[in-house]
Amino acid sequence: MYEMKDEYLTGIPEIDREHTRLFEIAEETYQIAKQEFIPDKYDQIQTLLEELKEYTFLHFEHEEEYMESIHYKKLYTQKIQHEGFRRKLEELTRLDSIEGDQEDQDKVIDDILKFLTDWLVSHILHNDKLIGKL
Repeated sequence: MYEMKDEYLTGIPEIDREHTRLFEIAEETYQIAKQEFIPDKYDQIQTLLEELKEYTFLHFEHEEEYMESIHYKKLYTQKIQHEGFRRKLEELTRLDSIEGDQEDQDKVIDDILKFLTDWLVSHILHNDKLIGKL
């Protein structure tokens, strides 16, 4: 369901590799969502969110370093967007929100998937691809 496609390529190998991993994490999230017969997905969600948070923050660091190295004019805009992503991810990773029953956990997973889908598609297509056009 979630995969890196040619239309998302920036032409910057390191960034494209990292975006690919973000799509893989989204796919792992989707696979957790499809597991109907596992009533408590807390541990899986917690592990996934920690990986997503760590990997995304590392990716943003790399992406921003690259933009600085090429004197990218929209770096400040990108940093603001990245900070918004970090804040939303922090909100989603509040562990008290995933300790509930299966219905609550499924809602958290759905929220994560919607957030990731919107971010990956919108941000990569409309912002990150511009970095590679310099």
